[in-house]
This record gives sequence, structure tokens and C-alpha cells, in this order.
Amino acid sequence: MFRIVRNTVLVVLAVLWLVPVYLLIVNAVTPLSEYHGEPLWLPVGFDLWTNLVSAWNESSLGLGMLNSLLYATASALVAVLAAGLAGFAVVAMPVRRPSLWFWLIYLGTLLPLQIFLAPLFQAYVNTNLYDTSLGMILIYGAICVPFAFFVVRNYLTTIPPEIAEAAKLDGAGWGRLFFQIHLPLIRSALFAAFIFQFTWVWNDLLFGITLTTSPDRRPVMAALAEISGGFVSLGPPVVLAGALLASLPTVILFLACQRFFVSSLRAAA
Repeated sequence: MFRIVRNTVLVVLAVLWLVPVYLLIVNAVTPLSEYHGEPLWLPVGFDLWTNLVSAWNESSLGLGMLNSLLYATASALVAVLAAGLAGFAVVAMPVRRPSLWFWLIYLGTLLPLQIFLAPLFQAYVNTNLYDTSLGMILIYGAICVPFAFFVVRNYLTTIPPEIAEAAKLDGAGWGRLFFQIHLPLIRSALFAAFIFQFTWVWNDLLFGITLTTSPDRRPVMAALAEISGGFVSLGPPVVLAGALLASLPTVILFLACQRFFVSSLRAAA
């Protein structure tokens, strides 16, 4: 009985989640001449290519996707490396009050990001990091560290301490313990954290519109927001086609790595 109720709830939730996706696709492929202002539930034509070309030409969507690829890849790599080092220090090294260090780092996920905007904007202007690729990578990397640390630290707690003790008896130092023993063991957790943080950076709009103004620095979601600003003149199908194109990389990444991603998070939990 419990299994039937659980499966029914999961099916209902899946359908509710798929309804917006279905509406996005149906209205994105609708020709502009067939769209009359109300969301369509059934396709009345197929003109996705024209809508995609219009969205591409009306904004720097391609350049924004390249920028987001750089920001998401670089910042996620920085975050998982920092998270791996911090998790190793908290779990394997004899630091005082490891729980306190855990909560100090993890606290970054509990604070609303909006409280950082004003001081961050002022600091970026004063240090010439505003509207730069380096500035975007730094802030994204810093924000990605706490959750990546949470995933990696939980995974590290599942590694038997006898492994480190045996390595230390053989004369291994802390650097060798991390890079040659623990790092290979936590690769799956690092990969799961990388995928999650890559997706978050790719989908971010808040910092993209706050800390960049130039098209050659602006991430994809900020470029997509420019299309949305021309919602009336371009038409909803063009805007939705642009959104569909911008979402494809993260969807493909998750589907390609879904099994590995889920198994890694399950082990970390």
C-alpha cells in the first residue's frame, strides 16, 4: 500500500514538473503569426528555427553561452578543489572543534545572496574587478564552496580512518595523504559537486546582471534577460526559444551524468 501511494505521489509530482516544460516547448515552436497572446496547449505549427535565429540575432546569446561555460567550469573547479581541501582538513586532520569549522563554512548556503550585492558591488568597483571575467569567476567560486564542502565532507566521513592511519605509519605526510589517498577516493563526490555547481552558475541571473554590463562579459542568463526586455516587440515564442536554447547544455550534462550524479549524492548522504 505504501509503495502504491509513494509511486502515485511521484507520478503526480513528475507530471506537475513536466507541465511547464511542455508549455515551454509548445510555445517555443509556435510561429509568430500563429501566436495571439495566450499560452498554447496544443502545437499549431513548427517554426522553432526561425524563433531561435531571431533570439540569437537580437542578443549576444552565443557569446553569453561561452561566457557562462567559462564561469561555470572555472568556478566549479575552484570550488570543488577548495571543498576537497577543507573537507580533508575537517575530517582527517586533527583540527580543534571540527564541527565549528563545518558550520562556519556551511553557513554560506544559509544566507540570502541579496545581502552580498551592495558591499560586493562597491568592492568590485574599488578593485577594478567589476565587469571582468576574473571577478565573475571569483564570486561564483566563493559562493559554490559551501555546498560543495557539504557534499565532499559528508563523503569523507564514510572513508575508514584506518586507511589514513596505515598511510601515516608508512611515513605519508598530509599532502601525500590528500593527493594520493583521499583524493582518488572522493572523486565521485567531487564530480557530483562539480555538476551541481556548474548547473547553478549556468542558471544564475542575479550576479550576472549586477556585476557585468558588457556583452563580452555577460553570462547567458543576463543575455537572455535582454531578450525578455524586448518581450512585446519580439514575441513570446522568440523569448521561449531563447530560453530553450540556453537550458540545453545543463540538461544534456545532467542526463549524460545522471546515474553517476545520483549514486555519488546517495553515497555522500
